[in-house]
Amino acid sequence: MIRRIVITGAESTGKTTLARQLAEHFHTVWIPEYAREYVENLHRPYQYGDVEIIMHKQIEQTAVFEAGANHLLFLDTWLIITKIWFLEVYGHYPELIDEVLRNYPIDLYLLCDTDLPWIPDPVRENKDKRNYLSERYRQELISYGFNFQVIDGTEEKRLGNAIAAVKKNVTM
Repeated sequence: MIRRIVITGAESTGKTTLARQLAEHFHTVWIPEYAREYVENLHRPYQYGDVEIIMHKQIEQTAVFEAGANHLLFLDTWLIITKIWFLEVYGHYPELIDEVLRNYPIDLYLLCDTDLPWIPDPVRENKDKRNYLSERYRQELISYGFNFQVIDGTEEKRLGNAIAAVKKNVTM
């Protein structure tokens, strides 16, 4: 049985690093953030339809990566972020997101705190909204009743906190 752990949070909070480190620590695989790859390869501003493509790809990737998982699967972001992205930018989102969030079992969400410094890059756009978005994600996790843990700290402490949260909250 595969246990799924989502690494989520605002931009520049170490999600990708943490997902990779956790997969290495637990000797398994992780699903990289598809949104970054997609948006980096656009040669125009993204549109609603692009975010829909990203959403469908996120869903599709789970089956592909589960096949290579060793009991645990780490997801670098998931549909909570996509839902808030739709709402913040467009004011609405596809109903499919709620359906998948309710029916695709995630054992634990690790919500990365905003205590890491902002690192700018071409696809990040919410430097001044990190705390606001982090709270939106937290509220969304609560509204669904999902099991989540806030992960803070820098470098080894952050990784240690995440490892402890996985061991405490996920039956292995």
